[in-house]
Amino acid sequence: MGRKKETWFELLEACPWWVSVSLSLGSFVLFRYILPHISLHASDIFQASFFKALQVDGYLFAPYLAFILLLPLPFSLLNKRNRTQVLNKQTGLNSIRDLDWKQFEQLVGEAFRRLGYSVIETGQGGADGGIDLRLKKGSEVFLVQCKHWRAYKVSVNIVRELYGVMSAKGVTGGFVITSGQFTEDAKTFASGRNIELIDAPKLASMIASVQPTTSSQASVTITTGSIPGCPKCNSPMIKRIARQGKNAGGQFWGCSRYPDCRGIRSIS
Repeated sequence: MGRKKETWFELLEACPWWVSVSLSLGSFVLFRYILPHISLHASDIFQASFFKALQVDGYLFAPYLAFILLLPLPFSLLNKRNRTQVLNKQTGLNSIRDLDWKQFEQLVGEAFRRLGYSVIETGQGGADGGIDLRLKKGSEVFLVQCKHWRAYKVSVNIVRELYGVMSAKGVTGGFVITSGQFTEDAKTFASGRNIELIDAPKLASMIASVQPTTSSQASVTITTGSIPGCPKCNSPMIKRIARQGKNAGGQFWGCSRYPDCRGIRSIS
């Protein structure tokens, strides 16, 4: 299914609440208090006239622009509330599989937020295709594809698609996350390419690890799942590729809270 392009309203709606507030305040200060005091010495009459009109119109319409940029704010807050509820209400794999595709993306995005990533939801109103989430932590960027497929396995073509986008954008790594399973070809292709495949059991363990719970419960959930727990803070770990040293090019488990936590495990 093809995806439509998002409007500015939908983009701000998907962002954290403070983005709308910052843009609103910034635009008001710019057009009311900064731009009117800038002098442009231009020999071109058209450029000078255009800049003067921008100063005058910007000053007059600054309050209206600030108000318009605040319109997505309540929807952004509602999205945050919905993401929180979707994650906290999960009781296991069956409840995850009962979600629709949009709730599934919200669930995955909120899980990564609780693991310390900043998350941008890039999905554009369709149930399939493309990159769904963009994660960032420090200088590292990861791309995520969410496949809410239960009836059949995610094929190697999906993993190849993600790897192609990763290579084109020069990101650190990627995740393909499904409520189902992966084919053996998909697992083989992902190996050694810094792509983490998270199937249904791994996803259920990941969600349980970031839900409000006691530390002892979290420890049991993580260490008995397919994703190991960090030896330092017990957070879920992700596969990484060493970039330097004698093990350069090799894979290892690194804490998902890096760089706040630098716990590592070897991959046996």
